[in-house]
Amino acid sequence: MRRKPLNEVSLYRALLDKLWAQIRQGAFDFIRKGLDMNRLPLMLQLIVILFCIMAIPIAILTWYSGEQIVRNSESAIAESSLAELNANRMLSENAMNNLSQNTVALTGTNIFDQIHSYKSYSELNSNFQHVLDARLVLSKLMQLKSWGDGVYSIFFYLNESDYVVTTDKGITNLERYESIDWIEDALTERRGIRGVWYPRKLDSGVSVISYVLPLNQLSTNTSGTIVVNLMESEFENYFRSSDTSKQEYLIMKANGTIISHSDKNYLLKDGTNEPYISEIFENSLMEGYMFRELNGERLLYTWSRSKKSEWINVGIYSVSELMMTTHSLQRSIVLLTVFIILIGIILTIFLAIWLSKPLRDLVQNLSLRTNLGIKGRNELAFLEIAFRKMQEKEEDLQRMLNIREHDSDSLAIHNLLQGEWSSRVTEMFPATCFLVAVTSIDQYRHYLNKYNPETRSYHIYLFTSACDRLFPDHIVARCINQGDGCFVIVINYDRSETSEIDSEIHTALKKIMNRAEQILTHTVTIGVSSPKAATERVSVCFDEALEVIKHRMIKGSGGITYWSEKKDYDKKYIYPLNSERRILNFIDNGDLNRIIKELEVISHEIRSAEYVSYDNILFIYHQLVGICIKHLRENNISTERIFAGRINIYTSLASIDTLDELENCLRYFF
Repeated sequence: MRRKPLNEVSLYRALLDKLWAQIRQGAFDFIRKGLDMNRLPLMLQLIVILFCIMAIPIAILTWYSGEQIVRNSESAIAESSLAELNANRMLSENAMNNLSQNTVALTGTNIFDQIHSYKSYSELNSNFQHVLDARLVLSKLMQLKSWGDGVYSIFFYLNESDYVVTTDKGITNLERYESIDWIEDALTERRGIRGVWYPRKLDSGVSVISYVLPLNQLSTNTSGTIVVNLMESEFENYFRSSDTSKQEYLIMKANGTIISHSDKNYLLKDGTNEPYISEIFENSLMEGYMFRELNGERLLYTWSRSKKSEWINVGIYSVSELMMTTHSLQRSIVLLTVFIILIGIILTIFLAIWLSKPLRDLVQNLSLRTNLGIKGRNELAFLEIAFRKMQEKEEDLQRMLNIREHDSDSLAIHNLLQGEWSSRVTEMFPATCFLVAVTSIDQYRHYLNKYNPETRSYHIYLFTSACDRLFPDHIVARCINQGDGCFVIVINYDRSETSEIDSEIHTALKKIMNRAEQILTHTVTIGVSSPKAATERVSVCFDEALEVIKHRMIKGSGGITYWSEKKDYDKKYIYPLNSERRILNFIDNGDLNRIIKELEVISHEIRSAEYVSYDNILFIYHQLVGICIKHLRENNISTERIFAGRINIYTSLASIDTLDELENCLRYFF
């Protein structure tokens, strides 16, 4: 499809877009490479900042207003072009309707009945009256041709005859005239009794659109077809009635065949193969417009469908030509903006010099009076580095003070647990009532094997920091690391504050258990002492909490246990002497199953005795292990061979927290 070359406005816009793209790419490269602005003088920075504040908004505003003007102009021009296309379509449809109505009116007369019986050309010429009748039909056809503008020729063909009556060759034999075999193909598109419009090319090379109308037997007895050949160039007069340099057009049938085109090389071809024409063909809207880019040129496509003939009328416009005035206005705005920016650059330089002078004098005085060793930096960077060094020294001093204060607090709490206190303790714990809670990590040996020292130190920091924040505001709590998986929490409160203080402390201890499990990924057991109302009694609270932790042996791990006074019978010891003798006998017999059952008997006896203490349980199992080893030696069995390369059994027993673990250890031992 033929396209016009880009005009001056299009070239100007293309160059402007290319220049703007290069400026944007340069700015992006500038940012990406990370220009060190700290090395630029303050005056130059102020020039850049003021310029950006002024130039960038003006440039954006100019670009936005220009784009809005172009967009609005394009919409207005598109609507106007579509209205023009509709007007041209209606003009062509009116002309075609008038021609078809005149043709139908001619068939309604009896003029063709006068020759309906003359089937051969020789019969027609055999009688002068016959010739007169045929000449009368020819005159009517000539009259019909004169009524329509752009009619190339009209002919009438009597069915089953061998001649035609034409306005271009008169009455002639069918063999001497163009082939009319196409009529049958054209009539396949006919609907009802109306005629059809059929595009074709004559033997002479003239492109016409033929109106084919078979005679209606309701109005005449003659069977024939009248064909009106309307020149295709007549449609060009309809659709290019305005400035032809701005417009191309085409008309397609419902099947996509091009009926008329400004470029005659496309006549009778399939229009759906053309760029964007297929998009219009597939669109279901009756009319519309769209902007598309083709071969570097922006084009406006408008289309309008005819409801009666189902033809698609398309107008193609060069946007650059239509918007020449708009682009001229846009260019004027750009030039005015450039002029304003140039004036702004001059004012920016003077402002930058004036604004930066006090700061430059300050930096010069600091450089002369101090020896900071800062080189290659502008004024702001110089001051920033100077103040940052001062701030770093202040932060280092504050950090050292905080560490010293924290260490001092931890040392004071450690001394308090040992029965010594100072004025610092009174400042930390102002209330009268004290409570000590010891948090112990369950299965501490497994925890040591699982994490390295750095991770354990981090866990200690997280846990001690979290414990202090989990208590209510009116309760003072400080947590320190006691070592060997134990954390000591000193709780200080005033009984007169609330009657629900015990419930609040218990709730906080539950939160500590949950938090410990999240941080350490291990359960913990908490032992809580009885409350004391004196500072010197804190060490007693600590001893009570440590004693309560031992109850984990019987009660199991992962709980909170509170101190309770021991009764007299709690001090009694038990020892399963009978079980010991039976186990020694089972060892001699090598009966491991009976030994395990006897261990279950001992465990049941311990669990059923309420008076058994932690020390008593350790004594039972230590004594049992010692007797067994002694018995082996008395029977001349080398215990070194049995326990070579294994962990000391007494060390294993001392590190065990619960009775269940003790039983498993003894099973493995036997």
